[in-house]
Amino acid sequence: MRLSRAACTFVLTTSTAFLTDAFLSPTHVTIPARLSATIQSEAAAPSAETTTPTSFQDVQKLTFRELQRHCKSVGLEAVGSTAVLRGRLLGHYGLLRETKFAAQADADQSPQEIEELCATEGITFCDESDPLFDFKAILSDVLAKSSMGHWKTATRKLRQLDKKHSSPESPVPREAYLAVLEACSANRLNGARASEPARKILEDMAERGYEIPMELANSCVINSLGDGPGGTHDECGGIDVALAMMAAVESSPGGEVALTDVTYEKVATALAKDGAVEEAISILRKMVVEKTFTPPLSVFADAAKAAAKSSDKQHAEDVLQVLTFVKAAGYELDNIAAVEAGRDILASGVIAAEKMDNLALGLRLLTAAAKAEGCAPDSGDALVATSSSAAQRACTLIHKRAIGKACEDNNWKLAVKLLELMSKRGLMPATSVWRNVLQTCCKNEKSKKATAILLDWVSLSGVTVVLS
Repeated sequence: MRLSRAACTFVLTTSTAFLTDAFLSPTHVTIPARLSATIQSEAAAPSAETTTPTSFQDVQKLTFRELQRHCKSVGLEAVGSTAVLRGRLLGHYGLLRETKFAAQADADQSPQEIEELCATEGITFCDESDPLFDFKAILSDVLAKSSMGHWKTATRKLRQLDKKHSSPESPVPREAYLAVLEACSANRLNGARASEPARKILEDMAERGYEIPMELANSCVINSLGDGPGGTHDECGGIDVALAMMAAVESSPGGEVALTDVTYEKVATALAKDGAVEEAISILRKMVVEKTFTPPLSVFADAAKAAAKSSDKQHAEDVLQVLTFVKAAGYELDNIAAVEAGRDILASGVIAAEKMDNLALGLRLLTAAAKAEGCAPDSGDALVATSSSAAQRACTLIHKRAIGKACEDNNWKLAVKLLELMSKRGLMPATSVWRNVLQTCCKNEKSKKATAILLDWVSLSGVTVVLS
């Protein structure tokens, strides 16, 4: 008897599991016709830099900068909060879901059937309960959990209040958002773990037209950035979260002046360290041109070094934009070599000039560094030329090419001057450079100068010089 019961139980369990697997199997998922056509067309098209999202979940997983890139690739406006950008992409690909307060129409029943089912003849309804009881109860829980610093519970309660109990007539009050946001922002966004909830709250407040306090806004953006990859802190927060927060704050009432220069500097530095040169320069442009801020030289140096490290010639031209913003911010190139950040900017400019083969620009920057005061006992151009191996290589190549061009033009004075500057700036001329300058002086019958150059060459190299 027990064996038969066990056998029956096994059969029922197996059948139930089979039916469950059958209903949950992905082979039973029906793809809409329009979405299926989109998938097939994208599969047939050549691969691009950005993969076309094929489902609602794919769009939800995109980060803020990925959303911006997708919007630009399909010709949509790439300005707005995370929710706005997602909504544009979902609408473009036909993946929008029904909104929260959308009308629910029953298409299977006629109006006569609905009226018959809803007939209330002989029935009297009397509801004396408070229609906002659940709303008030959960709102009270939100405020209580926020005051205790339980940001996770408060965030879940706030989401429940917004999705299930709020309405256009009774929206979530600003005080609830602020209470949860203060709980999330405590202890540097709780080690950046509360970055995403804080971002969502800021975007919801901006969407509902609530004013965001300046101190909270700046604190959230700054504390969402760390020293990890992508500006994260223990894989939490990051640059995308900070940029989304900035977009939400700027779109809120009074948000144009809510963010301080320190916040923009923090974001620009994080972008530069992450290698996002174009985004970092865009932040610098906004700070200098639109906000009329004067960022410290260290922010410009981070962006310039990030652009100079790239092998792309376009990024080398970005260094020139950074130099332009440095001058627009009120700094003088002839004086910035007195500090380390200024020397890094000039060194990046020399590296970019060498990549673009702009000899005049490279020599001009070194001349500006030489004019800086406060670099004793060394000169500013020597410090710039020896600041890094890349800067030293770029300075050496610029002088070598400039001397070669001067020798081709038979300009012995310029060739000798550049050779003297190489020694002054701590650069070692190659044998071909010495020979070219010496031959140019001999062609112009400058025997004294040629003799002096020959003696310097012998003393510096310590080898026997053979003239051909």
